[in-house]
Amino acid sequence: MSPAHKHVPDDAHEWVSFDDPDEERTWLFDVTFLASGWECIFGNGCQGVLTGPTPELAQGCCSYGAHFTGQEDADKVAAVAKTLGPDVWQFHAKGQKGVVKKLADGDLGTRLVDDACIFLNRPGFATGPGCALHVEAARRGVSHVELKPEVCWQLPLRREDETAPDGRVTSVVRQWDRRHWGEGGAEFHWWCTEDPEAFIGADPVYRTMRTELETMAGRKVYKRLAAYLDGRTGPGVTVTLLPHPAVRR
Repeated sequence: MSPAHKHVPDDAHEWVSFDDPDEERTWLFDVTFLASGWECIFGNGCQGVLTGPTPELAQGCCSYGAHFTGQEDADKVAAVAKTLGPDVWQFHAKGQKGVVKKLADGDLGTRLVDDACIFLNRPGFATGPGCALHVEAARRGVSHVELKPEVCWQLPLRREDETAPDGRVTSVVRQWDRRHWGEGGAEFHWWCTEDPEAFIGADPVYRTMRTELETMAGRKVYKRLAAYLDGRTGPGVTVTLLPHPAVRR
């Protein structure tokens, strides 16, 4: 750690905010995470989100299924499910009975099969372990954003919107922490945004997750964000960004 960062709190993050060019909205971005080298290590060291390390299950964060953001999100995924074939989806037969269920809290989520999401292909399946929706997106040559539940394609990013009394909206785009899973998050043995083993990417998150960020915030906002971060990380920079807590510790 550089001398300038020596005395910062262990969990400190840098942020940047600016106004939306087209709406009564202010954007606030977690610069520390977006400029980090985090990358998904599913099947390559990911220990999963159960109460103990389970890399052999190759479930990643799919053990509890996906919570849909609403009926529209659920309907989209249900429609996509009807287009999947058994060659890309291990539980195709069970999926014919439906893929959406009402959860205990009243929200909608994906059905579970053998203690994990119905869309999760397990080790030994022809395509290898992983999300059938992700496999199908690759097959079609489209982004997984088009086929997967919102929470799934956003992870480990999270967008939170808050509306002020005057109607102005503040939209926060940050890393997904344990607490965002609710009480169960504290029971996870492991979570990827906390482990330096997941911060091994050659390119920063704001580049590798460009499609996700453009979908969450719009292309104009993303362009402005990327220009700012390019300026903070490019050649000749004299003030360096704060390293992510996972690699600072």
